[in-house]
Amino acid sequence: MTIFRPGLLTTIQDLGRTGYLKYGVIVSGPMDEYAHRMANLLVGNDEKAALLEMTFIGPTIQFTSDQLIAMTGGDLSPTIDGHSVPMYRPVFVKKGAVLSFGRCKTGCRSYLAIGGGIDVPKVMNSRSTYLRAKIGGFQGRALVEGDELICGAPPEQTERLVKTCQKGIVHSFATTKWSVVSSQRSRDGAEKVVRVTVGSHYEQFSEASQHKFFSETFQVTSKSDRMGYRLKGPTLERLEEQELISEPISVGTIQVPADGNPIILMADRQTTGGYPRIAHVIAVDLPIIAQAKPGAAIRFQQASLKEAERLYIRRAREFNELKTSIYLQTR
Repeated sequence: MTIFRPGLLTTIQDLGRTGYLKYGVIVSGPMDEYAHRMANLLVGNDEKAALLEMTFIGPTIQFTSDQLIAMTGGDLSPTIDGHSVPMYRPVFVKKGAVLSFGRCKTGCRSYLAIGGGIDVPKVMNSRSTYLRAKIGGFQGRALVEGDELICGAPPEQTERLVKTCQKGIVHSFATTKWSVVSSQRSRDGAEKVVRVTVGSHYEQFSEASQHKFFSETFQVTSKSDRMGYRLKGPTLERLEEQELISEPISVGTIQVPADGNPIILMADRQTTGGYPRIAHVIAVDLPIIAQAKPGAAIRFQQASLKEAERLYIRRAREFNELKTSIYLQTR
C-alpha cells in the first residue's frame, strides 16, 4: 500500500520491544494496547501483529492489492473512496481503493490493522517504531508521503473473514453485518475518571496533597506525547524535598517533578526515573489516558491492588470470549 499523505503522526507499532529494559532500550508499542489488540483480532491476525497507529489526523492510503482491514480506537472519520466506512468491524478493500480520514470526532489515536500485518524488519524482536532512537517501524521514523508498505501473508482466519465480507460488497469495499461492541470505545466527556493504585512514594506527600490528588481535577496539557502525559492542576507537595535514587518505571506510573504537576508515563517512557511516584494507573484504564486530548479533564479514583487484578483478569476473559465469537462468525 502507498502513503499519499502521512497524517500528523503515523507510526508502525506491534506490542512492543520487551526484554531489553536492562540495556536501556524502551518498550514502545501502542499507546492504546486494547484498541491495538482488538484491531488485529478483527482481521484474523495474532494480537501482536504490527499495524498503524494514527494520531489526531490520519493518513491517506491507496491499497495496491485487495486487503482486509479494521479500525479501532479514536474515531478519525474514515472514508474509502469518499464513502463513510464503519469502525470496529472487518472491512474488505479492493485494489486501488483510497482510505482517507477526516475530522477527529472522539479520542485522538486510531489503529489500522491489515490482514497479515505490516511486514517491516524486526529490531530486537519487535517491529515497533522508537522515534527518539530512530529504530524499528519503517526506517525508524514516522511515515511520510510516498512510503510503500508491504503486508505479510494473511492467516487462514483472515481468508475466512474476507469470504464473509465479500458477500455484501458495495462500491470498492465490503463489511461484515456484525461489529464489536466495546466498553473501551473512545468517548469525549466532561471528565474522565481514571483508577489508580497508590505509588511507592505516596506517603511522602502532604496530607493536603494526597487529598487534592483524589478530589480535584487535572487537565491534560499540550506538552503530552507518547513518552508521557503532562497534567496541570493543583500543585502536589512533598513533606520533605529529598533526592531519590532512580528506579525502574513502567507504563502508567505517575511521577511528580519539582513543579508539583503530575506526569503519567506512557508507551515511550524512559527505563528509569528519579521523581517521586504518587500513584500508578491500573492497566484497564490506560486506554482512557491514551485517548485523552489536550484540555481533557481527569479525576483520579483510588483502587486496591486486588481490584486492579480482578479487572485485569476480567478484561483478559473478555478478550478470549471476543476471539471465540469472531472465530465462530466465520464458521
